[in-house]
Amino acid sequence: MSDTDRVRRIVHVDMDAFYASVEQRDDPALRGRPVAVGGDPNKRGVVAAASYEARTFGVRSAIPMARAVRLCPALVIVRPNFSTYRTVSQQVFEIFRRVTPRVEPLSLDEAYLDVTENTWGETLGTRVARRLKDEIRSTTGLTASAGVAPNKFLAKIASGWQKPDGLTVIPPERVEIFLQGLPVEALWGVGPVTARKLRARGIEKLVDVRAADPSMLRDTVGSTADWLRQLAHGIDDRPVVSEHDPKSSGSEHTFSEDLTDLCTIRREIQEMAADAASWLVRHERYARTVTIKVRYHDFTTVTRSHSEAPTRDVDVITDRAVMLIERTEAGQRPIRLLGVSVHNLGTEAVATPAEPQARLPFDDESRAG
Repeated sequence: MSDTDRVRRIVHVDMDAFYASVEQRDDPALRGRPVAVGGDPNKRGVVAAASYEARTFGVRSAIPMARAVRLCPALVIVRPNFSTYRTVSQQVFEIFRRVTPRVEPLSLDEAYLDVTENTWGETLGTRVARRLKDEIRSTTGLTASAGVAPNKFLAKIASGWQKPDGLTVIPPERVEIFLQGLPVEALWGVGPVTARKLRARGIEKLVDVRAADPSMLRDTVGSTADWLRQLAHGIDDRPVVSEHDPKSSGSEHTFSEDLTDLCTIRREIQEMAADAASWLVRHERYARTVTIKVRYHDFTTVTRSHSEAPTRDVDVITDRAVMLIERTEAGQRPIRLLGVSVHNLGTEAVATPAEPQARLPFDDESRAG
């Protein structure tokens, strides 16, 4: 029987309040208290993660930390420890890959697994999900929520249904009942603004999309109309993709205080460039293009790029990044954000057929908010 002929068993696993839960696990004094992982509320810090105790006050990830403190004056703020989070994430993904090679990571703390076939020999996705949750708890001391469904769209919705420590199963015969109860926001790509537009057209529930006039739907949501209609019928044929071929990698950082000293700016750029080079080594890739991103205090954003022979040498990449920062107004205008990324990746240190050393399309000044 082919993959397209049989019902798939897809599990979406999402760790519960991951960063905050790790901090509460490692510091008993934080348990039961409202905790936010993130930056200083007095220095433009934002919430990276919030414990469930903090969420009862309306504290959510991505909101300014200053606002989080206003919502919850008793909030305990913890600086993030990403090395610890990555270590725990590796433990979790090792569990996943012992069960099936079909693991599609979405972030450090969530992934899709196709467990239609699995090393445990389980025929029910529900049993696999329950065992995964038990393994995660016994290995890391943390809880995860899981959703089990015939496709990725439904599995992801299901995993968030009974958080924390939840397990929601949508068997094929109950898909339609499940869909009937969902609001239009449950559709991927439908955020608050789009939801308001759809509701203004009389589309309140997910299933209302099915009966919507096609031209009206396209006017409202553009080219995603057909995709949303498929999802509204519970159709999602995308496979779990275990290996993505990365197109680029990099990092950027918003500073709590604007940078004005050129030596400090160069040092930050060097560190981010070294991280990018380290990523290339770990993933056995070479990069032709190094790009830097600079956002000034007034939110004007510029990028600068340089392409040469493929490399993953840390000195070469950091030298090119520093060279690019000299082509900006660093040291003359205050800087609130810096970023370094590598592009045009390959698996060999051999140049592809000669391309113009022209700048990439984004190698110009632009406005960004």
